[in-house]
Amino acid sequence: MSKLPKKQIQKSFGRELVLDLYDCDLKKISSKREIHKFVIELCDNVIKMKRYGRALIPHFGHADPVTSGYSLVQLIETSSVSAHFSELKRSVYLNIFSCAPFDAKKTTAFCKKFFRAKRVKLHLIKRS
Repeated sequence: MSKLPKKQIQKSFGRELVLDLYDCDLKKISSKREIHKFVIELCDNVIKMKRYGRALIPHFGHADPVTSGYSLVQLIETSSVSAHFSELKRSVYLNIFSCAPFDAKKTTAFCKKFFRAKRVKLHLIKRS
């Protein structure tokens, strides 16, 4: 049983921004260097979250052309940033989860601009 006051228990734990970015710049989403640059800029300058450790950016999923591409996992002190990059579909599937507040509108605009996406679908989920 939790010993936190009831008011504190009912408070939201955090938010998760889920972005699907379509028709992205193939050079950006198929470059480990660009993806690494993206996550540093996103964390340090846009959502202003402290990165915890190094980003993992493996290229795998080669059994299926749709899943072949880079994936990204960056722990942040308030949770994580993860993404999957489909080179075939020229798309990015990005999740940013944090128990600290961040500007979802500014974050979406940055991601769209960085990857030169023509379309973005977003969901903002309150985690409690």
